[in-house]
Amino acid sequence: MVDGTLDEAEWSTAAVLTGFSQFFPNDGVAAQDSTEVLVWYSATALHVGVRAYAVPGSVRATLADRDRITQDDNIQLFLGTYNDSRQALVFAVNPFGVQSDGVLTETGAASGFGFASSTAKAREATDLAPDYVWRSKGRLTATGYEVEIAIPFKSLRYRNLDVQTWQLNVVRTVQSTGHEQTWTAAKRASASFLAQSGTLTGLRDLQRGVTVDLIPTVTSSAFGSQRSATEPWRYVTQTPEFGGSARWGITSNLTLSGTANPDFSQVEADATQFSPDPRVAVFFAERRPFFLESQEQFSVPNQLIYTRRITQPVFAAKLAGKQRGFDIGVLSAVDSRQASITQRDNPVFGIVRMQRDLGKQSRIGMVYTDRSESGSWNRVVGMDGRFVRGVYSATAQVARSYTGTAGATRTAPLWNIAGVRNGQTFYARYALSGISRDFDAQTGFIARPGIVNLQATHRWNRFGAPGALIEVFSPEIYVLGRYQYADFVNRRAAQDAQLHLRTNTRLRGGWQVGAQWLREEFGYDRDLYTNYVLLRPAGSGRVDTLPYTGTKRLPNSDGVVSVGTPEFKRFSAQTVYVWGQDENFPEWSSANVVIFNQTLTLRPTEQLRVSGTWSYDTFRRKTDGTLVLSRNTPRVRAEYQITRQVFVRVIGEHSVVQQDSLRDDSRTELPVYLRQSDGSLRRANAFRRTRARLDVLFSYLPSPGTVFYVGYGDQLRADEPTGYRTLRRSADVFFAKVSYLFRLR
Repeated sequence: MVDGTLDEAEWSTAAVLTGFSQFFPNDGVAAQDSTEVLVWYSATALHVGVRAYAVPGSVRATLADRDRITQDDNIQLFLGTYNDSRQALVFAVNPFGVQSDGVLTETGAASGFGFASSTAKAREATDLAPDYVWRSKGRLTATGYEVEIAIPFKSLRYRNLDVQTWQLNVVRTVQSTGHEQTWTAAKRASASFLAQSGTLTGLRDLQRGVTVDLIPTVTSSAFGSQRSATEPWRYVTQTPEFGGSARWGITSNLTLSGTANPDFSQVEADATQFSPDPRVAVFFAERRPFFLESQEQFSVPNQLIYTRRITQPVFAAKLAGKQRGFDIGVLSAVDSRQASITQRDNPVFGIVRMQRDLGKQSRIGMVYTDRSESGSWNRVVGMDGRFVRGVYSATAQVARSYTGTAGATRTAPLWNIAGVRNGQTFYARYALSGISRDFDAQTGFIARPGIVNLQATHRWNRFGAPGALIEVFSPEIYVLGRYQYADFVNRRAAQDAQLHLRTNTRLRGGWQVGAQWLREEFGYDRDLYTNYVLLRPAGSGRVDTLPYTGTKRLPNSDGVVSVGTPEFKRFSAQTVYVWGQDENFPEWSSANVVIFNQTLTLRPTEQLRVSGTWSYDTFRRKTDGTLVLSRNTPRVRAEYQITRQVFVRVIGEHSVVQQDSLRDDSRTELPVYLRQSDGSLRRANAFRRTRARLDVLFSYLPSPGTVFYVGYGDQLRADEPTGYRTLRRSADVFFAKVSYLFRLR
């Protein structure tokens, strides 16, 4: 029985893990807080108990939703069931036993802090998307807190061996200091955190049994809309739809799953995002449970696999696991006709991802993706690898796309190489990547094709003595040269050049303070303005049509300051402020820019959490100070956790984008016209677009797979000068979902 009290007889004979040391912000320092971890296993589950000692009143704990405990004190178990120092399942709990879980796959991803202040942790982030079935409970005590965890072997994948050896590390996060402590004396100066784990040895007679999960699902919704302003608001109620998924553990390390007519409606809409560079597409993460499961098996550099390209599958099947030293991921799906170009055909997807371990920590992999419909097709074939030795690691990738349409085939390459030194006091990263303009990955996500990036990062970490005001001081130099792909191949000059001087300081207690100076030069990209046209009166009623040439190069100089608070008991906040001279992308001229991003989280009680974000930016022409573009987006998310399984959530967002009438600023000053698809010209007049949404959700989620949702979503809009001047409802929806996990024993 998992009750959060470690008083059963088995705990008295469990293995005891002690001797924690600090890992972040500095390693090699004795932990300020004492922690005991007790481990034993039964025939069907791994059992872990934790006694975390703390100063009275210092523990941060809330009754949070699943996977939302990063602002609480927490215990994280890194369980490497394949003992390969490359991947580990992560099971985390806060002092009340609220769960968070996912997978850490070490890929050598770039480490840095960008605009926001955040000292690099020398450990890659855990992917919290997957959810597993396990039990946990915790309680506060007079000396800190205790938690009890039971992880069924049915929820794990591991080699089919009589005697198992698993890697294990335990991380404790103490929010009152902002420190991370590890059971093993892990060092920052390493290319791998997982390779520094301890081991669980001699695991025998594990009884996993038949692993078959069935999840039937019933959904229903009613969509509201209005055909015209004079007609009444009408709802179209859909009949309840039945669907579901099934999962079969073929072996202890290979799983086959499938889904038919699944409900892939998202219970939380994607937050509005704006890219600072309109040439770069905005990425939205996958949220759908079927695709999130075993997502780590389909991870590929450069996002060559992006399952959100499969919009509404009629049927999908997936095979994932490890076999004969290979990590295997195979996915096949038939998408709905609405996702096809013709609206009459069902696009068919085929994806294969395989990886092979090399030595102790290195790995090589291949990927194949295929999307086809109505005689057209797109295929991508690629190889990639990561090679690790000590504090050094290198990654490389090559891929080629093949696209066939109307009997013609075109191909194009993608490639990249990067090297990293992850030392304690000195970090360096060098990378060269290229994507051809014609590279097409219809089953992936390519943020911006047709460019080559050459970049380098150098960071120095200076650590203060224990108890000092300054815990870490990290200056950094970042340089980048960006080329058009054809220019790089033909040895022409870079289009863009960037030099960023950054520094971040972490203070005692968890405060973060950062400052940056950005010196950049951007070259005119004619591809972004192919539909821009200028008209100049030529007398006698005639008008000359002029091409839009733009300024050859724009110099930028920006300053950035950022401040992040510790995780106080009732609130935390982060502020980023950017100002200076930057690109006015709508007119390709220089602008005075202000960017402000604010995040605030309030925890007035253990059950109520309110998170707010505010993104605001303005671009004013440097020539006369007039406003050319502004974007203002506040978003509030409020959650009340009634119990660990039941919560009510309300999300509100209001976004305003305002743009002036465009002109050839700083050059001819002529008005800009936009060439339409039919060849006609339309004046780029001023507009103001307002969007708002309200989402309300009641959720009962006792375990992953078993859920009951009832929700409402409301969308409003106003468009000036061509539409409504004030916000009016444009669409709304009522929805309900019920699913239940049947786990055969």
